[in-house]
Amino acid sequence: MRRPPAASLSLALLLLLGPAQVISQSCVWYGECGIASEDKRYNCAYGGPPKPLPKDGYDLVNELCPGLYFGNVSICCDVQQLQTLKNNLQLPLQFLSRCPSCFHNLISLFCELTCSPNQSDFLNVTQTEPYYDPVTSKNKTSITELQYYIGEHFANAMYNACKDVEAPSSNVKALGLLCGKDAKDCNATNWIQYMFSKDNGQTPFNIIPIFSDIPIQKKIPMNNATKGCNESADDDTSPCSCQDCSLVCGPKPKPPLPPAPWLLFGLDAVYVIMWISYMGFLLVFFAVIFGVWCYRKRHFVSEYTPIDSNIAFSVNSRRDNGEASCGERFGAWFENSLRLTFTSWGAFCVRNPRPVILFSLVFVVMCCSGLAYIKLTTNPVDLWSSPSSQARKEKEYFDTHFGPFFRTEQLIIQAPNSKQEIYSPYPSGADETFGPPLIKEILHQVLDLQDAIENITAYYDNETAMLKDICLSPLAPYNKNCTILSVLNYFQNSHSVLDHVVGDEFFVYADYHTHFLYCVRAPASLNDTSQLHDPCLGTFGGPVFPWLVLGGYDGDNYNNATALVITFPVNNYYNDTKKLMKALAWEKEFINFVRNYQNPNLTISFSAERSIEDEINRESYSDISTVVISYAVMFLYISIALGHIRSCRRFLVDSKISLGIAGILIVLSSVACSLGIFSYFGVPLTLIVIEVIPFLVLAVGVDNIFIIVQTFQRDERLQGETLDKQIGRILGDVAPSIFLSSFSETVAFFLGTLSTMPAVRTFSLFAGMAVFIDFLLQITCFVSLLGLDVKRQEKNRLDILCCIKGDDDMSRVQHSESILFMFFRTVYSPYLLKDWMRPIVISLFVGILSFSLAVVHKVEIGLDQTLSMPHDSYVIDYFNHLSKYLHAGPPVYFVLEEGHNYTSLEGQNMVCGGMGCNNNSLVQQIFTSAEIDSYTRIGYAPSSWLDDYFDWVKPQSSCCRLYNTSGQFCNASVVDPSCVRCRSLTPEGKQRPQGEDFMKFLPMFLSDNPNPKCGKGGHAAYSSAVNFINNNSEVGATYFMTYHTVLKTSADFIDATKKARIIANNITETMGIKEKNYRVFPYSVFYVFYEQYLTIVDDTIFNLSLSLASIFLVTTVLLGFEVWAAVVVSITIAMIIANMFGVMWLWGISLNAVSLVNLVMSCGIAVEFCSHVTRAFTISTKSSRVERAEEALSCMGSSVFSGITLTKFGGIVVLAFSKSQIFQIFYFRMYLAMVLLGASHGLIFLPVLLSYIGPPANKAKTQAAQERYKGTERERLLYF
Repeated sequence: MRRPPAASLSLALLLLLGPAQVISQSCVWYGECGIASEDKRYNCAYGGPPKPLPKDGYDLVNELCPGLYFGNVSICCDVQQLQTLKNNLQLPLQFLSRCPSCFHNLISLFCELTCSPNQSDFLNVTQTEPYYDPVTSKNKTSITELQYYIGEHFANAMYNACKDVEAPSSNVKALGLLCGKDAKDCNATNWIQYMFSKDNGQTPFNIIPIFSDIPIQKKIPMNNATKGCNESADDDTSPCSCQDCSLVCGPKPKPPLPPAPWLLFGLDAVYVIMWISYMGFLLVFFAVIFGVWCYRKRHFVSEYTPIDSNIAFSVNSRRDNGEASCGERFGAWFENSLRLTFTSWGAFCVRNPRPVILFSLVFVVMCCSGLAYIKLTTNPVDLWSSPSSQARKEKEYFDTHFGPFFRTEQLIIQAPNSKQEIYSPYPSGADETFGPPLIKEILHQVLDLQDAIENITAYYDNETAMLKDICLSPLAPYNKNCTILSVLNYFQNSHSVLDHVVGDEFFVYADYHTHFLYCVRAPASLNDTSQLHDPCLGTFGGPVFPWLVLGGYDGDNYNNATALVITFPVNNYYNDTKKLMKALAWEKEFINFVRNYQNPNLTISFSAERSIEDEINRESYSDISTVVISYAVMFLYISIALGHIRSCRRFLVDSKISLGIAGILIVLSSVACSLGIFSYFGVPLTLIVIEVIPFLVLAVGVDNIFIIVQTFQRDERLQGETLDKQIGRILGDVAPSIFLSSFSETVAFFLGTLSTMPAVRTFSLFAGMAVFIDFLLQITCFVSLLGLDVKRQEKNRLDILCCIKGDDDMSRVQHSESILFMFFRTVYSPYLLKDWMRPIVISLFVGILSFSLAVVHKVEIGLDQTLSMPHDSYVIDYFNHLSKYLHAGPPVYFVLEEGHNYTSLEGQNMVCGGMGCNNNSLVQQIFTSAEIDSYTRIGYAPSSWLDDYFDWVKPQSSCCRLYNTSGQFCNASVVDPSCVRCRSLTPEGKQRPQGEDFMKFLPMFLSDNPNPKCGKGGHAAYSSAVNFINNNSEVGATYFMTYHTVLKTSADFIDATKKARIIANNITETMGIKEKNYRVFPYSVFYVFYEQYLTIVDDTIFNLSLSLASIFLVTTVLLGFEVWAAVVVSITIAMIIANMFGVMWLWGISLNAVSLVNLVMSCGIAVEFCSHVTRAFTISTKSSRVERAEEALSCMGSSVFSGITLTKFGGIVVLAFSKSQIFQIFYFRMYLAMVLLGASHGLIFLPVLLSYIGPPANKAKTQAAQERYKGTERERLLYF
């Protein structure tokens, strides 16, 4: 037996002084006598030599103390003492034997104490009491206290070998369960002192440890050789695993440093680059402007000639009439074909209004009949997660193999009227501060609330539903108690246990304070080891971790908690509608009960699983009035603004209220048709579609209505021209522009269905169809209605009351120009396009663009969940308290898919975390991740069913036993001589079970309930963690659970999802199972909602790029293959989108599915602002770009401004008064930005840009226009 140097020197000295005293062996006790308490007995004093052990004890001594198994086995204990030692070692065995070196040292400590033939060297009896043995009728002496001299070297070495050992089912260090205090406060001294104190409930009498490496009072401290955790305990075992021994792992892993910010000159690099780029642009731009001005001053006839690239030596000279190119002729032919087609169609609709209107009505009714099949999706999973997404597939896999994640009902409780309480332990110990909610009176009140919730009764389908009917009961049917994660489960949810006190009339030795302080350190304990001896394990059979039920404490000082957290997990039934509806009914009653609960001493915030969905629906209904008022304002404006009133007497004749209402109904009909068509095909509807698409189609449709009506109002009927031909001619002029914008938007939206985000895909599908149907109805039904309205006006019949005739002073409809049109033509357009104004406009807009590009990477990603709630929602308080008080995040399961071989040693080593397991095993990698939780977001070591199974099945343990008659499982609590250990104590039996043995005992482990003699039973902790396949002959999918760290913001949730996937992918790689068609993946309930944010930047780029590309292609074709004009339109729309990101950053709007839908929609609305002006520019026959831009802005600017900007502005302002934060942020702010940016770019920037770099006039189109208007009044206007 090796001893440390100091002990060896002391021993040599003693050998010289008195060899006879050292060599002789003597005991201090032998046998048991006297009852200490209940089933615990004292040892009998005995000072003689060791006695030979009876042969029936050989197996026991070989099992427990093999170092004493030699010769005739003369030791200082009998068989009964050995059996008592075995029973007392069961708890340490279950938790520490996963590290054989640790357990070897611990066994050495107890074997030397109990049976060493040299007891008298290091044991000193200090107290005894007489005992009369009724069996032998002899007087004996019971030892009631002794001193145990232990070498400091041994104590420290034993502690160092055990300090890192994990308790897999509890996610804590094993010493936290065995030391009487938190593992971080445990050391060699207080651990041994606790194990030898009778206050721990296990030791029958006090054993006082005295630590020294040198002899004291003629006693030689026990200083046996120890094994480090990185050493093998014997030839049959391996060093402890990395998870249980930091020496094996090496230094603690360090998280990678965050990427250094990209800086230039100490500032954000993107800011600097955009600033330099903007300054460079201004320098070049103004240099070119100045150069052109100087060149013009020397060579042009007039210095006031506009600066553009159409260099002509005379302002008034006509365009060069050279030959048109092939491309120009084709473009002119295409343009003319569109014009003639729409002209003929318009004339037909005016001549045959009744058939056209009737056909339109039939078409609308047929489409709308599909609304009978409408399905509204409110399930958040369906709204935000694609069925083909990785998270959705993983959720389906988890739900299928392990059952769906439970529903959560949670309370966060404070005690605002209570104060902290100081607890002073007796007889010694530091004072402990207990937070306000941990005062006994408050705990009793909280328990009353908890009991009342358990008794809530709901009704569904003439059946009652209580919590016990729907709750999670892991030990059912043996134990039907509901899982309630509450601090009161430390007291078995019992008022009497909470009031349990041990003391006398002078002092309180132990009460609820004592029990609480023990349970937060050892939540899985079945005996608090104080004089109370109450269990900590929850009534449902599982531990209640303090970080799940307490909040607002500092560090690990759980008693400082300022809030209690009570969680009721409820079964989430998979494909069982009736049971799910029962759960929903109970949750509804739960919400009503807690909302109406009154207790002035408690402040309660709470949430049920259905709360968020309920509140979103309530919010949607509460905002119906706001939305209706918004649309009413827009409808009223449209109805009034369409008419052009020349006098008060003719108000009802000249007004177009009925036509405006008809136009609005057409817009709404197109939306209804879109909903109906897709409802036929079973496409579900979402709230986003209902809230956003009417706004979009109204913007597109109303703009088109204004263009058609106002163009007609400004037009003068030609000589001999009938009404149908006039409207046909007008439609031929404007319909190609309407077709351009509508078809561009339709194609862009339909291509948006390629998105993987359900919200974007559904919106794009419905929006594309609605815009297309709106266009069809406008060039059919609306044109016919316009013809009827003009005929009504020409007959001087009143609007709305068309049977009544007005004054006959003016039977013919006179062409007229609105004030807005005249303002654009005479004031706004000339002023905007002045030489000195245009450079300012370009500089300003490019500056805004530069700013937006500089901050686009600063836009936050995610959706603050509080924004989805109404202002007055009870859930907002819950969210706020959640982030303030909770100390653990959501549970995360690392799932190992079906296909892994657990029965082979290699397969086990790839997964487990104990002795002999790979250092890069699944459990070890998760454990390592928890070591750097601030980076990985993994908060705790995983609970590992495999490691606990190996500990449970060990033959040294009393857990795995069988009836030797039937071979059936025998629980450790059963006292029956026919119960024998599952596996023999042979070297082979001590190895891990493999092959058939593995599968034979695993179901027993998973059905074993924890009890005082075996805390490793896996029923409560792991009953759902292992999925059996092939008639229970193989292990299929399994999971290993841990918790995320506290996640407060969207960025935290996104990062947690990302890091968990990185960890799982790395585990799959290192296990080498990638090629075997199965893998490891992480699953947590929030992943399906936050997965979209992992790719939202890519999705945004993809969707917006696709929209821009489709707009470019359609614009190119429908402008008669004017490629450069399409480029200008695309540039302008891209600037609007970029500036939208700038507004999002300035206004605190995050990037998520809702804002992405709005960005896609803004592409469509931007087309409306840009395409009409651009097309008017391309067909203008003026001589210079400035003149063409001025004409285009004059003709189309007023219609665009009145049709979109003013219409939308009125409706948007109303949204500012919405109760919904989502409406205020994602609709009011984004819609307002959309309209203002669209109007400013379409009516300010675009005309100026066209005046500089617009496409040159198409010669073929110019010649065609000359021929078409030859001999008419409009010929004079072609150039002037």
